[in-house]
Amino acid sequence: MPLAAEMPATTPPEPGTPEFERGASLWLDAWHRLAKNRFAVVGGVILIFLGLACFLIPLFTKHNYYEQDLNLGATPPGSAHWLGTDKLGRDQFVRILIGGRVSIMVALCATFVSLTIGVFYGAIAGFVGGKMDAFMMRVVDILYSLPFTIFVILILVFFKDAEAHFRWLEKAGIPFNLLLLFGAIGVVEWLTMARIVRGQVMSLKKQEFIEAAQALGLRKRRIILRHMIPNILGPIIVYTTLTIPSVMLLEAFLSFLGLGVQPPMSSWGLLIKEGADVMEEYPWLLMYPGFVLAITLFSLNFLGDGLRDALDVRASKD
Repeated sequence: MPLAAEMPATTPPEPGTPEFERGASLWLDAWHRLAKNRFAVVGGVILIFLGLACFLIPLFTKHNYYEQDLNLGATPPGSAHWLGTDKLGRDQFVRILIGGRVSIMVALCATFVSLTIGVFYGAIAGFVGGKMDAFMMRVVDILYSLPFTIFVILILVFFKDAEAHFRWLEKAGIPFNLLLLFGAIGVVEWLTMARIVRGQVMSLKKQEFIEAAQALGLRKRRIILRHMIPNILGPIIVYTTLTIPSVMLLEAFLSFLGLGVQPPMSSWGLLIKEGADVMEEYPWLLMYPGFVLAITLFSLNFLGDGLRDALDVRASKD
């Protein structure tokens, strides 16, 4: 007799028998909770719209960023120039979009620098522990005691003289002052990230799967990169979304002081500075870039708060 004939036939489930529900991943649950947060969704939509507008619309407008008309001068918003023009006759709408490119690029690159330093520094300190952890955290405490803004200004002023040695960057189309701004802001913004990552790693290294990895003789570098950091991506993502607005605000402040983006390039902070100088005569030069910067910061904060609530493990148990 064939083996198939000896196997009992499977009976179909009886009507009314409850079916097992498929489980969802933590990231899918977090996405569903984020989608229910209206403020976070609206903030995300606004950020996507602003990003696309800054990078795409200037490609199709009839006005050029460098186009000047001294005879036109500063004119209020109208049909020819939707947001008016500045004192040199340049279209303010295009300048805000081009300035948005620089502000967004500075915010993302500087946040990436601070994220990279903070994650690895905090992960190493929390995983190694002992005297090494104590020494590394004391370094963080010392840096915390320094005023961030003044520290960034000192870095910018100190390395400004080195611009002559990096003329090859200018030839490649990469402004040295932008790279210096990336590094200066990123160097001071990683401290809180390091503390957050350290705390997460210290609680995570007591878990069974980390002890099993250590028992198998895996290298510390592999445990940190392959097991530690992927399991703390939630807090890292949340704090990253909250770091971007602070970096953008710091860049606007530095540009307002004349230490950030330099003309002929522009950013929202530089546009606000130029508008503040003539706000009594031409108020639209201050209102529109200030409004766009405020909307961007609000959207980033709403999205960060939404991600924090969505990635909270305790919320998934409710």
